[in-house]
Amino acid sequence: MADSPHARSLKAQAATLAAEGKLEAALAGYRDALRAEPEDAEVHQRVAELLEWLERTPEAARAYDDAALAWTRAGGLLRAVAAAVLSRGLRGSRAQTVRTLAERFALPPGALAPTFAWVPDGKDAGVPVLSGVGREAFVALVDALEVRAFWPGQRVVEEGQPGDSMFALVEGRAEVARRVEGNARQVVATLGPGDFFGEVALVSEGPRLASVEVRERSVLLEFKRQSLARVSAAHPEVEAAVQAFYQRRLVDNLLRTSPLFTNLPPALKQAMSREFDLRVIPAGQVLLTQGQPGDAFYLLLRGQVQLSLEQPGRIVLLPELREGDVFGEISLLLDKPVSATVRTKTPCVVLRLERAAFERHVVSQPGLKGQLMRMGTERLQQTAKALFV
Repeated sequence: MADSPHARSLKAQAATLAAEGKLEAALAGYRDALRAEPEDAEVHQRVAELLEWLERTPEAARAYDDAALAWTRAGGLLRAVAAAVLSRGLRGSRAQTVRTLAERFALPPGALAPTFAWVPDGKDAGVPVLSGVGREAFVALVDALEVRAFWPGQRVVEEGQPGDSMFALVEGRAEVARRVEGNARQVVATLGPGDFFGEVALVSEGPRLASVEVRERSVLLEFKRQSLARVSAAHPEVEAAVQAFYQRRLVDNLLRTSPLFTNLPPALKQAMSREFDLRVIPAGQVLLTQGQPGDAFYLLLRGQVQLSLEQPGRIVLLPELREGDVFGEISLLLDKPVSATVRTKTPCVVLRLERAAFERHVVSQPGLKGQLMRMGTERLQQTAKALFV
């Protein structure tokens, strides 16, 4: 329901007072706005924040509970969860509040978790890490989450630094940046409320692949790997939901941004997304063996792999493959044995498309098949050069 002009005026006045540091007056103004619009979740949130800033802790805890319930009625899952977590941090959070959230957002008893599939542009994919689990698991998850607040210019994660958590942006705006040639910082994406980042850290140890810096005051939910592992031990469905979410995110990004797949029809993207298998591979494991039949097409999402050729009396090392590279396509396209052994040099995360699915979805697409043939030809040429060095 749209705000009345009177309620909008009261909120604007209260916001001005808060910006001027007149917190008591701002609190009174927001409470007047609540009397005009009792279901306004945003105003419930501002009342709770002001009470916390005024160090009226018991009142703030109750107000965050009220905000959580208001966001629940409005359908705002992340906002509701964040408010409940903030109440818990103030030693509030009535047990029934989180139960109400679970009844509204979690899977009902006996329901099956949603099937993973690519989501077309503009479609809401929901928040499966939370909404893809049952009610008891949902309550345990909320209890394991933390709320973090950041101010403009602060970095949430730093490229190259170790990471062990995923974040959901509840309020605010942030930029994702990566280092490019010359160590310059290039912004590659902008994040808004409802966006997630850092999910790679949930299933694979390693450095952050990008930096995230907030551009305005932002509130985030933090999902820590250790906390999720603890919840998963009691509720295995949580681990399954995290894996499904992680796989969907990776495949979604791949199908949207990779030159190999961007021009495919949406129906084909959705069909392919169901066939990819996400795998976390330790260092030193052989994925393809020279001379053996190829069993799958691989996309390297994280880590490095080493290619090598066994020749009489020597082993020839070929250029390493890194994030974004593909392998296994030559054997499948030419229906010949694998031309080089592929071994993980570091812990890796890969997407694997088995032979039958590759033939069904890739070979039937002339444009995609042609691109892979060109890439395969270039790699065979590199192999030939390496043999005569």
